[in-house]
Amino acid sequence: MSKRLNLREFQQGLIDRIQSTDMSGARVSTLGVQIAGQNWLVEMGDIAEVLPLPPLTPVPFTKPWFRGVANVRGNLYSVIDMAAYEHSGAASGDTNNRVLLVAGRYAVNAALLVDCVLGLRDARSWRQSEGIDKQTEYHDEFDTSWRKLDVHGLVEQAEFMQIGN
Repeated sequence: MSKRLNLREFQQGLIDRIQSTDMSGARVSTLGVQIAGQNWLVEMGDIAEVLPLPPLTPVPFTKPWFRGVANVRGNLYSVIDMAAYEHSGAASGDTNNRVLLVAGRYAVNAALLVDCVLGLRDARSWRQSEGIDKQTEYHDEFDTSWRKLDVHGLVEQAEFMQIGN
């Protein structure tokens, strides 16, 4: 009988195969996403899974950036609209939107709602400069600006953990 893989194992295997074909031999460990029209880089180790936007159950009396609760294979995740959290609008809720499940090492069942996923990015050779709020800004070969999403810093913020109005 063949071995059955769950979705997470399949995705991790796919990521490993893609990264093993990287011509430099080093692993690409960042995922490009778009939040409110801006390009962001997310460390692959900070996310457990990338999914289409699941059905949401709204929660009353919460902040506008808290979109609701999603059931992902029997586990409840709080879905945070990153555009609204950054005070830059709101995700459209269309078919391009994705949720990034925060890695289990952070011990929070949170899912970050982004506009779309742009694929794996190798920012090691990109030009760096000091951007908004003294945060490092990356510029790719087309001089497109990218910022790094600090998931660890995000889940440590008191505001992130306080969803109630």
